[in-house]
Amino acid sequence: MTTPTTERRRAIGSLSALLAAHAISQTGNVITAFAIPFYVLGLGGTGVEVGIAAFFSTVPVVVGGALGGVVVDRVGPRRAAIVADLISGATVLSIPVLALTVGLPFWALLLLVFAGGLLDTPGQTARRVMLPRLTERAGIRLERSVGLLDGSERLARMIGATVAGLLVALMGPIAALFVNAATFAVSALLTWLFVAAAPAAAPPTDAQSPAEPSGYWRDLAAGLRFVIHDPLMRLIVGLVLITNLMDAARGSTLLPLYANDRLGGAAALGVLVAVMGGCALLGNIAFGFVAHRVGRRVTLAVCFTIAGGPANAAFALGAPLPVLIGVTALAGLAAGSLNPILGTVELERVPEHMRGRVFGLVNAGAWAGVPFGALLGGIAADTVGLSWAFGIIAVAYTVVTLSPLLGGPWRLMERRSPSSEVSSSAPHPSARE
Repeated sequence: MTTPTTERRRAIGSLSALLAAHAISQTGNVITAFAIPFYVLGLGGTGVEVGIAAFFSTVPVVVGGALGGVVVDRVGPRRAAIVADLISGATVLSIPVLALTVGLPFWALLLLVFAGGLLDTPGQTARRVMLPRLTERAGIRLERSVGLLDGSERLARMIGATVAGLLVALMGPIAALFVNAATFAVSALLTWLFVAAAPAAAPPTDAQSPAEPSGYWRDLAAGLRFVIHDPLMRLIVGLVLITNLMDAARGSTLLPLYANDRLGGAAALGVLVAVMGGCALLGNIAFGFVAHRVGRRVTLAVCFTIAGGPANAAFALGAPLPVLIGVTALAGLAAGSLNPILGTVELERVPEHMRGRVFGLVNAGAWAGVPFGALLGGIAADTVGLSWAFGIIAVAYTVVTLSPLLGGPWRLMERRSPSSEVSSSAPHPSARE
C-alpha cells in the first residue's frame, strides 16, 4: 500500500528528474548556438553566412512553438518531451556525421539546423505542461517550481556556454556537436525512466462547455482563440515580444560592437554575460522563497524595468566597466523574478487540456521579434551610433515595462483568493466558444 509520504517522495523524484532533463536538454541547445557559428567560420564562411545560420536556428523556435503545442496536447507531454529530445538529438548528430563522411554543403547545414530546432520549443513546452501535476503531488508551491524550472534554464546557459567554449577551443565544433547530441539522449532517458506519467487531461464536457470536434487545425484554432480572447494573455505576449526584440538587438549586436569598440574586446563581454547569467540565477533562486508573499503586478513592472532600463542607460552614457558590471548585476538579480511570475500566471489561467497549444503559441508570439532584433540593432548602430541606440532602448524598455502599473487587465495576474480556488478546475471562460 502506498502511503502519502511515499507518494510525495516519488513525486519529488519525478520533479527533480524533470528539472534535470530540462537543464540537460537546454544545455544542448546552448552548445548548438555556440558551435554552429564557429563551424561556419571554420569552413571559411562570411559574417553574412553566420547571420543566416543564426536566423535558421532561431526561426524554428517560432514555427515549432506555434505548430507543436497541439501535438503536445494530443500525444501527452511526457511522450512529446521524449520524442522531441530524440529527434533533436538525431538531427544534431547528423551534422558532424555527414561533415566527416560525405560532406555537408552550406544549404544542407541550414536545413539540418532548422530541423534540429523545430522540436526544441515543443519539448520545452511539454516539460512545462508536466510541471503543475508534479508540483501538486510533491506538495510544493507552484511559484517555486516554476522558478526552479527557469533557474535550470539559466544554469544550463551558464554551463552550456562554458562547455561549448572549451570543446570548440580544444577539439573543434564537430566534437561539440557530438556532445550536444548526447545531451538530448540523456534528457530523453531521464524523462523515460524517472518522470512519472500523469493521466491526460480531458477537455470539459459539461452542458455549458460541450467538447469540440477533435482535429489538429481545430485544436490549433482553439488555442489561438484563447490567446486572442484572453485580455491578460494578449498583454503578456505583446510585452514580452517587444522586450525580447530589444534584448536581441542589445545582446546579439549592440553589446558585441560596444565591447569591441570601447571595452577592449571579447573578454569584457564575457565578464558581462557571466555576471548577468549568474546574478539572474541567484535572483531566480531567492525569488522562489518570497514569490507567494509579494504582489505580482507591481513586482513584475518594477523588476522588468530594472532588468532593462538602467543597464542600457549606463551603456548609452559611456560608463566605465566597473559601473557596467554593477548595473548588469542589478539587472540580472531583477530579471530572476520575471519568468517565475509570468510562468505561474500562465499555468493558472490556461485550462490543463489546452496548455500545450496555448503555451506554444505564447512562446511563438514572444519570440517572433527575436530573429529581427539583431538586424534592427545593427541598423541602429550604423545609423544613429551605439550610444543613441542604447539610449533609445533604455527609454523604450522603461516605458513598455512600466505598463502593468496602469492596471486594467494586468490586475488579473494577481493570485486568486481562496474562495476562487474552489472553482479553479473549471475551464476559463475564454476557452469556450
